[in-house]
Amino acid sequence: MTAELVVLLIVIATALAFDFTNGFHDTANAMATSIATGALKPRTAVVLSGLLNLVGAFLSVEVAATVAAGIVRLDKVSGTPLLVIVLSGLVGGILWNLLTWLLGLPSSSSHALFGGLIGATIAALGPAGVIWSAGSKGVVAKIIVPAVAAPPVAALVAGVATWLIYRITRGSDPAAVGRGFRWGQIGSASLVSLAHGTNDAQKTMGIIFLALIAHGTAKPTDELPFWVIAVCAGAIAGGTAVGGWRIIRTLGKGLVDIEPPQGLAAESASAAIILTSAEFGLPLSTTQTVTGAILGTGLGRPGAEVRWSVLGRMAVAWLLTLPAAALAGGACWWIAHLIGGLPGVLTIFALLVAAAAAIYRRARSAPVTAGNVNDEWPAPPAGVKGESCTP
Repeated sequence: MTAELVVLLIVIATALAFDFTNGFHDTANAMATSIATGALKPRTAVVLSGLLNLVGAFLSVEVAATVAAGIVRLDKVSGTPLLVIVLSGLVGGILWNLLTWLLGLPSSSSHALFGGLIGATIAALGPAGVIWSAGSKGVVAKIIVPAVAAPPVAALVAGVATWLIYRITRGSDPAAVGRGFRWGQIGSASLVSLAHGTNDAQKTMGIIFLALIAHGTAKPTDELPFWVIAVCAGAIAGGTAVGGWRIIRTLGKGLVDIEPPQGLAAESASAAIILTSAEFGLPLSTTQTVTGAILGTGLGRPGAEVRWSVLGRMAVAWLLTLPAAALAGGACWWIAHLIGGLPGVLTIFALLVAAAAAIYRRARSAPVTAGNVNDEWPAPPAGVKGESCTP
């Protein structure tokens, strides 16, 4: 077995590890509102979401094509150097995913991946190695613009839908309305899970395909191998079924106190936007889309309270995701480059394992589980209006 093949196998394993963290980091996107309103029991919700993520991953490959050929200039690098860039980017993305999961912050797994990949590319090739803009392609058109547009669009759609729902159902029996919308939430949450699998699993498919191109096993014009689709579908489904309880708690209980009509509006708006973006090959942040939709339901429901301090922490995490993951990806590339060869690759892989173990141990000291995910959000300190405690 050659050193380059070993590096390829490490990259594929790390990519699937990222896919797994993407799954449990983003379970909240589909199921937080249904769990918060009682439409689904917590463990039932995450298992259902995992199954639908699995199905959704087989529905499209447009986003995978964007990731594989829309970020790194493949005419400037190939072979093992490209594999090291991909691995470094993945490590940066995983580290940011794990850190934000520990803090219960629903940041974007997509932007963590892209940030890590961009940072590693800049470290290796300079800024010219990144496809910043190429007509309707590149980082600006495919990543930055959707990131800026998705949250306000989702908030607007969900806010209007929520206002209409409460307007139409005013005067109706609240208990009957709640029951009806809880049933509706099961369908809408399932649709979000399907959309998430369609959008997010493809990002890892694109990364693995990029690694295969680097190794010479595939060409940029080849079709995505079925085995890549299958293993990525399985990894994201498994991660989703584990349940990222810390982030589910923040989205379901921390931002807005959600009622069933709001949950249905948020999930329906999110699913529509995510599926549309997947059709056009836009690697959208499902986290930002869903958060925007949940915020919109708080604004659209008369008398609802939005915890702006929680939203503020989320917004800070969103702003930091790309640059922080880029710094981590760039640092990993430098470590691998300074040590050189296979030992350098093994070193950054070992650092990832050690960091992941440390974060997991820290999380166990204050666990959030299916049993306490729906506990009431802590009240703000006395005399501090609009502030919320951490989960």
